[in-house]
Amino acid sequence: MHEQKTPLIRLAKRGVMSPGRMWAIRGASFIVAILIGAILFLCLGHNPLEAYGTIVTGSLGKATAIRQTVKLAVPLLGTALALAPCFRMRYWNIGAEGQITAGAIAASYFALFWANRLSGPVLIPVMAVAGALFGGICALIPAFFKARWGTNETLFTLMMNYIVIGIVRWLQGGPWEGKPGSQIIPTFAKSAMLPKVFGIHIGWIIVLVLTVLMFIYMKYTKHGFEISVIGNSENTARYAGMNVGRIIMRTVFISGAICGLVGFVIVSGANGTLYDSAAGGVGFTAITVCWLAQLNPFAMVGISCLLGVLDKGADTLQTRMAVPASISDIITGIFLFCMLGCEFFINYRIILRGHKEAAEK
Repeated sequence: MHEQKTPLIRLAKRGVMSPGRMWAIRGASFIVAILIGAILFLCLGHNPLEAYGTIVTGSLGKATAIRQTVKLAVPLLGTALALAPCFRMRYWNIGAEGQITAGAIAASYFALFWANRLSGPVLIPVMAVAGALFGGICALIPAFFKARWGTNETLFTLMMNYIVIGIVRWLQGGPWEGKPGSQIIPTFAKSAMLPKVFGIHIGWIIVLVLTVLMFIYMKYTKHGFEISVIGNSENTARYAGMNVGRIIMRTVFISGAICGLVGFVIVSGANGTLYDSAAGGVGFTAITVCWLAQLNPFAMVGISCLLGVLDKGADTLQTRMAVPASISDIITGIFLFCMLGCEFFINYRIILRGHKEAAEK
C-alpha cells in the first residue's frame, strides 16, 4: 500500500494569541486593503494618494461632511448593537432589514396620522415606542417558531425582510400614497422630526446610550449570562434549569425592538418620510460590524464610524474624481473583505509540508 502523502498546505486551529499580535494582524490587513485599493486606482488612471485624500476630506474635511458621516454611522451602530445578543446566543438573526422597516412603518403611521393630534414632545416618544414594539414583534415571529418547533431562523428571518418591504411598497402605492400616481408617501410634519444637537439629529445620542446599556446588559446581567450559556450549549442551559425557548424569544424581541428603534431614527431623523429602501442595506452590513467587533459594543462604535467614512468618502469620489459608483462600492468591499479575512489568520495557522507545527505557532 502506498503511504498517504502529507498535504502541501494544512490548516490548524491556533491556540491563545496575544492581543498585540491580534491587532498587528488586523493592522496588516488594513494596510493590504489600502494597497489593493491603490492598485485599482492606478489601473483606472487615478492617483491613489489623491483618491484616498478625497475619501478622507470628503467625509471628515468639513463640519457638514462630518455630520453626514455620523448620520451614516448611526443606524449601522444601532443595528449592530441589536444583533449582538442574538449572535452571542448563536441565533442567526438575518432579518434586521425587515425589523428596521417594521419599526419605520409603525413610527410613520403616527407621524402621518397623529401629528395634528399630539404635540411634538408627546408624538416623538409615541413614535419611538411604536417603532420598537413593531420591530420586536417582527423579530418575535420567527423566534417563536424556532423555540416551539426548531425551525431554521436564518431562512425565516431572511424571508421576513421581503414580506415587510413588500408591505411598504403596497403602502406607497395605496393607502399612504400622497399625490395619486406618485408612489411617494408624504413628508412628515416638523413636529414628527427628531430634534438636532450639534447639527445632527439626536439619534447619535440614542445609539451611544444604547452602546453603554448593551455592554452592561451582555456582560453584567443575569440575562446576558443566560445568553452566553445558551450560545455555548443549549443542553447545558437546559440542565441548569434555564427555559431556553423563553430566553430565545425574550432576547430576539429585544433585538428586534432595537432594530425598530433604528427604523424610527431613520425615518424621523434622516429621511423625514418612509419608502421601501429606508433601511438601505444597513441590516446586512451590521452583521459585518458585529463580527469585526467580536460582539464588543464599544468596538462597534469605531467600526461603524470607519464604514461611515468609507461610505461618505466613496460618494465624494464620484463627484470630485468622476469615479463610477461601482468602483466606490468595490473599494468599500475590499476593505470589508480584508478586515474580515484577517480573522481567519487570527483563528488558524498555515502549515507547509516539511515544516514543524511548532514553527508556525
